[in-house]
Amino acid sequence: NLLNERGFRRAWYKNKKTSIKSIFKNLGQELLTIRIIICGGEMKTLLIYPGTFDPVTRGHLDLIRRSCEKFSRIIVAVAEHTHKKAYFSLEERVEMMKKATRNLSQADRVEVDFFSGLLVEYMRSRQANIALRGLRAISDFEYEFQLAQMNRKLYPEFDIVFMMPDEKYTYISSSLVKEVASLGGDVSEFVPEEIVDYLKEKLSAKKTGGKL
Repeated sequence: NLLNERGFRRAWYKNKKTSIKSIFKNLGQELLTIRIIICGGEMKTLLIYPGTFDPVTRGHLDLIRRSCEKFSRIIVAVAEHTHKKAYFSLEERVEMMKKATRNLSQADRVEVDFFSGLLVEYMRSRQANIALRGLRAISDFEYEFQLAQMNRKLYPEFDIVFMMPDEKYTYISSSLVKEVASLGGDVSEFVPEEIVDYLKEKLSAKKTGGKL
């Protein structure tokens, strides 16, 4: 289904507790020029999943795993420069993502890459026009909606897939993981098991001012 901005906002402000899924189900109008693809069977298409992944969480990995069931090839594109100040370096974030995805059942479909500058320019360079973004809560949608409109203006062929992570991961964010870990908490339930030790090692080194 496609949504109209005015219709979406009307439904949202009427009841902010309304779930994203129910809004998608009940509204059938057009979301400006942005097409939201509802995945049914497998699509033989290249999908770009951009983000800072600072660090990668189980929620991120859940979306990658499920995308492998819908798309024939997924490029996880780690952003070098964003409005967010990354805690981990680009090299560390790429390394963590590679560790996290290497044991997926369909790991052969996943490529980990990085980019700087505009996402749409990177997508053009990879001859891709579909991006994946995760939505944990209804509050995420407004920012993603504006971002998607801008990307579509810059790249008319741009399409976006919004996916919701499994409910057990909806409260997990990279920011919370870093905060818990920096205070000595156990984050093994929040990040892929492949990077737990790596993450602890890196955090310990950063606390002591050392380098690994």
